[in-house]
Amino acid sequence: MKDIKVLGSGCAKCTKTAEQLQKLAQEMNIEVTVSKQTDPQVIMEYGVMSTPAVVVDGQLVHSGSIPQTEQMKAWLTR
Repeated sequence: MKDIKVLGSGCAKCTKTAEQLQKLAQEMNIEVTVSKQTDPQVIMEYGVMSTPAVVVDGQLVHSGSIPQTEQMKAWLTR
């Protein structure tokens, strides 16, 4: 099971990113846990300066925008 964290302030882009990741995982029949992290300290631990940011299994893979669908699929199948 993949552990995915969406880092951000809870803004619309962060929420949409989390929802899209969850939806894609369901469509692809991949088990994931998607959580939203809004704690500034947690966000800074990953060195993120702009959100939304995505962390997959402890590794920062994206920050600064809503990721493209193809990027999300690649993270889910890795």
